[in-house]
Parts: sequence; C-alpha cells; structure tokens
Amino acid sequence: MSLKTDDSLAADLAESLLQSTSEVTESLLSIEIERESFTAIACYLYRATFAVMELQASENAPPNALPIVQSISKKIDFAKGLVCRCQRDTNPIKDHELRSVIVQLESVINHIGEDLSMIPASTYGDQDFAALAVKSLSLEMKKAQLEVGDQSDAQLPKEAVTMERQSKRVSSETDLYSIDTAALVDNSRFLSGLQFVEFLQSTSTSGSHMKQRSASWASITSSQVAEAIEPIYGTFFCPLTKKIMEDPVTIESGVTYERGAIDEWLKKHENTEQICCPVTGKKLVSQVLSANFSLKTTIEEWKERNEAARIKVARAALSLASSPEMVLEALKDVQSICQHRSYNKIQVRNIGMIPLLAKFMEYKDRNVRCMALDILRQLAEEDEDNKEMIARVVDMAVLINLLSSSHQPTRHSALQFLLELSESQSLCESIGSATGAILILITNKYNSLDAFACEKASEILRNLERHPSNIKIMAENGYVEPLLEHLIEGSEELKLEMASYLEEIFLGYDSQNYVAVRAAPSLISMVQSGHGLIRRAAFKALARISSYHPNSKLLVEAGILQIMIEEMFNRQITDETMNSRVEAASIITNIVDSGLDLEKLQVNVHGHTMASDYIVYNLISMMTNSTPDELNINLVKILLCLTKSPKSTATIVSVVKETEASYVLIELINNPHEEFVVVAIQLLIILSSYMGHTLCERLCKTRGLPENLIRSPNELNHVTEKQSISAKFLAKLPHKNVTLNLALLHKGLIADVLQRINRMQVSSTRTGRYAIAYLEGLVGILVRFTTTLYEPQLLVLARNYNFTSVFTELLMRTSSDEVQRLSAIGLENLSAESAHLSKPPEIKKTKIRKLFHLPKYLSFNSSKKKKLSMCPVHRGACSSQSTFCLIEANAVERLLTCLEHENVEVVEAALSALCTLLDDKVDVDKSVDMLSSANTIQHVLNVVKDHRHEGLRQKSFWVIEKFLSKGGNTSASYISQDRLLPSTLVSAFHHGDVTTRQMAERILRHLNKMPYCTTSFYTM
Repeated sequence: MSLKTDDSLAADLAESLLQSTSEVTESLLSIEIERESFTAIACYLYRATFAVMELQASENAPPNALPIVQSISKKIDFAKGLVCRCQRDTNPIKDHELRSVIVQLESVINHIGEDLSMIPASTYGDQDFAALAVKSLSLEMKKAQLEVGDQSDAQLPKEAVTMERQSKRVSSETDLYSIDTAALVDNSRFLSGLQFVEFLQSTSTSGSHMKQRSASWASITSSQVAEAIEPIYGTFFCPLTKKIMEDPVTIESGVTYERGAIDEWLKKHENTEQICCPVTGKKLVSQVLSANFSLKTTIEEWKERNEAARIKVARAALSLASSPEMVLEALKDVQSICQHRSYNKIQVRNIGMIPLLAKFMEYKDRNVRCMALDILRQLAEEDEDNKEMIARVVDMAVLINLLSSSHQPTRHSALQFLLELSESQSLCESIGSATGAILILITNKYNSLDAFACEKASEILRNLERHPSNIKIMAENGYVEPLLEHLIEGSEELKLEMASYLEEIFLGYDSQNYVAVRAAPSLISMVQSGHGLIRRAAFKALARISSYHPNSKLLVEAGILQIMIEEMFNRQITDETMNSRVEAASIITNIVDSGLDLEKLQVNVHGHTMASDYIVYNLISMMTNSTPDELNINLVKILLCLTKSPKSTATIVSVVKETEASYVLIELINNPHEEFVVVAIQLLIILSSYMGHTLCERLCKTRGLPENLIRSPNELNHVTEKQSISAKFLAKLPHKNVTLNLALLHKGLIADVLQRINRMQVSSTRTGRYAIAYLEGLVGILVRFTTTLYEPQLLVLARNYNFTSVFTELLMRTSSDEVQRLSAIGLENLSAESAHLSKPPEIKKTKIRKLFHLPKYLSFNSSKKKKLSMCPVHRGACSSQSTFCLIEANAVERLLTCLEHENVEVVEAALSALCTLLDDKVDVDKSVDMLSSANTIQHVLNVVKDHRHEGLRQKSFWVIEKFLSKGGNTSASYISQDRLLPSTLVSAFHHGDVTTRQMAERILRHLNKMPYCTTSFYTM
C-alpha cells in the first residue's frame, strides 16, 4: 500500500516534511558566512527529499514508513531552529556559536542518513537502481563531515576559493558514482559545483525566485542528468556521425561504425582497391561488415538504464517545478523518452507519472496543458493498459472543457487525445456519458472554420457510435444521422433500440421533419413484419413522430393511415404483450388532429375516407364495447377531431342518438383520470348543440352526476382543466331543461357555485390558466336558472340567493367579457319577471279606535311594520330580491356603463336587459322618464354610431322609437339634434334587413315631422 493512501496523517506529514525541507534549504543558501558548509548541508537535504518522495510514492510502503518520516521531520524542525540562529541581523553570530551550529547540523545530516538506511530495499519493488541510490545516499550522509573555513580562504579571491572547494568536492565524491549507482535519482549529481549552488540559490525567497529557478532548470536537461549518472563511453559513438550507434558493425581494421554511415563511406569510393579505414587509414582488403552484437547490447542496456533514470528525474522535476518553463522542459524530456522506446511508456506508467501528467491538463500555462495532452495521447497509443489507467485518473470533465478551448493547439491536442481514448470500445460509454462531451464534439464537427477539429471530432463521434447510449445522446443534441443509419441498416437488436430512443428523446423542430422522412418507411416496415417487441417500439416511435403535426402529411404519403386503420379495425393478434389497437388509435389521433382535410384521407382500398360513415360507425362501435381506457380516450379524440367535418358531425350525432354511446361518454366523466374526463366532455359539449335535452336526461340518470361536475374529491388552490370544462358543459346544456335545473337544486350545488364564484373574486385563484374559463362556466350555470323561474322551487332559489344583486355585482367586478355578457343576460331574464311579480301591497283596514289610541312614536317607526314603497315602473311593491327589480338593485347605471364596451355581445346583452324596462308589461312613460334622467338615450345613440351589428342596431332603434313616442318633446328634440343619426338611419335603411329597414324608416318619418330637423334633407 502506498504511503499516500495509508492514512491522512502519514500523507499530511510527508507533504509537510517536503515543504519544511524546501524552506530550510532556501534558508541555508541565504547565509553568507561559511557558504561552503551551508551549501553542502543544503545539498544533502535537497537530495534527501527525493528519497522521501520515493517512499511517499511507493506502492510497497514498509510498516516503519510512518516512524521514519516522523523521525526525519523532527530533525528538519531542529535544523530549522539552528538555521534561524545564523540569520539574525541585529546580533551577528559569533565564531564559536557558528561552529556549534555547523556541528549540530552535521549531526542532523548523519542521523537523517541513519533514517534513510532503515528503508528496506523491498520498498522499491523491482527498481533496484532506486534502492541502490538511496543506500548510497544514506551511507554518504552518515559519514558526512563538515569543516568551518579558516582565515586563509578569506585572503583568496572568491572565484578561486569556490573552484578549489569544487575540485575537492568532486574528487572526493568520484568513487561514489560508479556505474553500479547509475540510476540514482538526484539532480545534484549532474551539476557542476557552481551550477548546483546557483540552482539551489534560485529557490530563495526573493521576489524573482520563480524566474531564477526557471532559468537554471532550462539550462540543464535530463539527458545531462543521465550522462552524469552513468558516463557515456567513447566506444558508444560512431567515428563518422559522432552519435551513439544504433546498429554498430566492425570492419576489417577492427574499428566499429554505424552501419549506415560506413556503408555510405564505402559507396563513395569507386576504386575498391584504394579504400582505407576512416580512422586508422589502413587499406581494406575486405568490405565485409560484421555486426557487433556485444556492443549493440551494451549500448541498449546503457540506454535503458539511463532512460529509466531520466524518467525518474523528470518525475521529480515535475513534482518540484515552480514555473511553466521548468515544467515544459521536463515534459519535453518525457515525450522524447517515450518516443525513443515503447517500453519506456510502461516505465512511465509503473513509476506513477500518469496521475501527475493528468494534473497538468489543468495547468495555468496553455503550452504546458497542450504538451501534457500530447504525452498522454502518446502513452495511450497501442497500449490498452495505459488507456485504462489514463481513463481512471484523467478528469474527463477537464478534458471535455479543453475541447472548446480558444487556444487552437490545445483544442487540437485534446481532440487527438480523446480520439485515441475512443479507440477503446470499453471507454466509449464513459466518454459519451461525460457532461457536454457529445454536444461539444458535435459543435466541433460542424465548425467550418477549423477543418482539423471537424475531422477529428467526426472520427471520435464515429468511434462513440459503438455504444448505443451515445447514439441516443447524439440525437438528443441534434445529431440524428447515426440513429437513423442504425435504424435503417442495423441488426434487429439495433433497430429495436434505435426505435425505442426515438420514442424517448425530444427532437428539435428542425430535426422533426428530417427524421420523419428518413425513419417512417423503416418504422412502418417494422410494424408490418416485426415481432412483438420490435412492433411495440415502432408503434411508440411513430406515435412520437406523428405528434409533430407538420409530419402528418409525410406519414400519410408513406401509407401509415391505411396500416393503422387495419390494425385498429381488423388485425387480431393474441400473443402480443401490447394492444396494437391502442397504439394505432394514438397515431391516427395525431394525424387527424393535424388539420388535414378528412375528406381526402383515404383509409382503405374501398375508397373510404376518414370522414366516411364507415369510420364513424366502427369508432363508436368500438367505444361502446368493453375496451381499455387508453383505447377509449383515443377513440373519443378521433371522434372529436371528426366533428370538424359537417358530414362526420351529422353521422356522429345520428349514431350517438341511436346507440348507448352517450351513456359511455357520460360515464367517462366519472373516470379518475382527468385527461379522459376532459376529452369526453369536449365531445359532449359539441353534441349538446344537437341533442342537448337527451344528454340532460341521461346525465341526471347517471350515478354521481351532475354533482361530480361541480364538486371535486380533491379541492386544490388552483383551477384545473377538468373543473373548467365541467362548468362549461353545464353552462352549455339547454338552459330551459327543468330536469337538470332541479337536479342541480336538489343536489345543493347552487351554494357551491356561489361560494366558488365569491372565492375567485377575492383570492388569487382567478390568475390560473383555466380560472377565467371556470368563472365563465360558473356564471353560466347561474344564468340557466333564470330561464325557468316559472318553476316555484327555482323562483324561491333565485330569491333566496338574491340573484339580481349577484349579477349586478358581477357586471363590474370582472375583467371577463363573457362574464359581463352572461350577467347581463341573467339580469334580462330576471327583469322580465319583475312586472309579473310586482303587485300592489295589500292594505289591511285598521280599526279607527286602535288608530287613535296608537302611541305616536309607533305610528311610522315600528320595526315590524315598514312603509311599503311603490315602483313607478312595475306599478307595485318592488325589491331587488323578491321581484328582481333592476331599479331597486341599482343595475341600470351599470348596464349603461356596459353600453360603452367594445365587445358587441356585451353591449347587446346589456341593451337587452334595459329593454325589459320599456316593454308593454311596465309603465313605459314612467320608465322613459327614469331612463332619461340617467341619460340613457345618449348611450343608445353612441351605440348606433359605434356598432354595425344588425341585431344590436335593431334593439337600439327599438329604444329610440320608444323614446320618440313616449319621451315627449324633450326626448324627441334631443334625438333630432344628433347630426350623425340621420345618415346612420339612411345607411341602415339601404343595407339592413327588412326589420331594420322598417324601424329606420319609422324613426326618420318621426323626425321629419319635427321642425328644424336635419333629416328633411335625406330621402329614402
């Protein structure tokens, strides 16, 4: 187990130790006195960090790893304190104190060497060179001896002192770096004395230390490290090319050359007798080239050892690098090593460098990111093990993000790397499932400005197609071609999967039509010839495609309608898990709802169309039989769409009347699924115009109705579509059907209706999507009761709930035109009964004796006996509640306000309500006087000018006639002074119907009789 994963304490301690060591090293290099000794100490500590890093990264951490790290950490902390004593600026350290510090630091180095010697060789696995390097370092540190410089050094120039000490150090260490210790991972080995001092000094805490460190590292390559670790022998070089030989061969003179170089040398000389050895000058009798296998093997082994060492050095450099330049230099060396030998890629993986390289994908410098991507791609090439490890450690989200980088080289490197990973089929799923991966690849695929990115993205997407789930994601992001190709040309399993994807995914509008054109023939073929699962998937996909109405024409041209009708009416399959009739009905519903001409949609070879009686009879027959709910709803939807055709509507009404289909539709109202209820009621509303009374009778005979249309088992704060359509249905049924009205009364629904109206007026429920339509339906239900006031129970109902006041309030407390119109109709119906209900009060004869003895204060103010007022219009005692008097309810002013409405229907309904105050049942003279005081005639004249509706004009002319005949000279004079009225009357006379012409003529004749009237200039 690695020390990194042993526990968090060990990992944190190791990281802290490396940080502390770096700080102590920097402090040592900043000390100006005894520079030689402190630099040597810094060298030892710096080299020891690599041993700690080896221990930290090892997968075979020994049991004593934690104690070793703890021991070294304590010694580093002790050394930090000693160094601080030498850095005091105020009180310079004395000579004896300085010697004491150096002696103690020497002891620290010795003890750290002992700690390193406790690391067993098994820690490094099969990397013997690492074990040997750490062992060599520990021996050196245990024997390390430091001396305080004497005064003689001070007399020499600084450069001379440095060179002398350097020569001493090099000569004393030469034997420690034999070939046996060649693989030691230690940067200090390959540096000359001055170079290493400068390199360590570059880690000082000055403001520009990052740049200094970068410059130092840039001047030192890993190849220099390898050469210093194990020197290059002269025999490795070809005398001609001056390069290390790849294929050494020996000629007759005994000198070894690179095969290609010596062969080229020999070919240059035409006279073979004069050919000499390039090195010895000896004449060559024979031109035979003998392969030097021994030397070739030695060179290969040397390269292998040194490349392994360079890999270790590069990893250490990447771990410690603090600038982009240092990182780039190390990455370049790793790239070069991997290019030279395939086995080196395995070594890079085994040394644990892949996670480190993956982290550099997020580096701040884009050049570093780019090179890290290239190396990772190089490691993944033709190596499945490397690919799997890379896939585990690479953050796919980071890689995907780089695909959209603005830096083109980085984007290209990311695409190439991802392309290499996508070559592995096992990685295709993880790549495709990365958030945004396929979308970014599709974007790059269609990037016309970057041909390279387009090509690579296309190749990656092609690789990702090997996993079906990726095809689904592509289609979801608008790239549907792979899905369609597999649907058309794939195996049965692929066709099944692709069809199921078409049913699941949401296609954009720009793709819907294209998918229908390409996929429809294959899906229809799957419906006709496939087995159960394939047929099911094809049905679902066709239902989804047909739900986009512009596709309907294409599907009809492909012959889908005939096949679906056959499936619904004739096909009998008992071994399928699905009901193909349900699926076929769903597709037919989508097609007939698209707005195509039903008369032209042929459904079979016999010439029948969707609007023919054949279809209607079969649909209603299927609906009346026991069929699944899913089938019923689609059948009702189809019938609902067929009502767009007058011919089909007549047939539907006829068949419904003759059969029990109306009971089936009404029974659907009790269905627990709201969608079923809504569709059934929508069809019933249309049928109510043709067979309303029949539906009323059957509705009242059905259990749970009509109360279920008003009351909901789960009352919600918002209005649902079911509530809205149910209220509309009750409002649309014939108003004068007493049976339904009494049923609503006996079920106690009036209080519920009024309560809901009031709640919607005062709460936020009126802001919902269906709230206005619901309110209109509720008001319509109230209006229906005003048409059957001859029924005593309903008359009492209207009085008890004071319908006149309710409608009067609704006139002004709503923003709905329909509610205002219905309220005005309700007031019209109520007012029509006022004259009949208003009767003179019965005055009882009072005994004179009692009258005279009655106390004065009780004569007129008794709470039990109020003075009864007479309504001048209705000629009797009136009130808004008992006789529905509009005058008493103050409804006249509100109705006059409605005459200014822009909606013609609202104006006409309000004028009709006012007309009830001028009919023959009331005292017209008194009514005209009352209405004149409210300036009614001016409102009516405005209506005549603003509206051209025939029915509204007739009502307006009727009111004007009443005012002319009953209003006296005042009204007639006022009317005659309207300058626009004559032209309006003449226009109505020439363009109106018979009734309008007659009324216009009467008004004009009346006005012509008046002196100074402007109508005298108009002729008819």
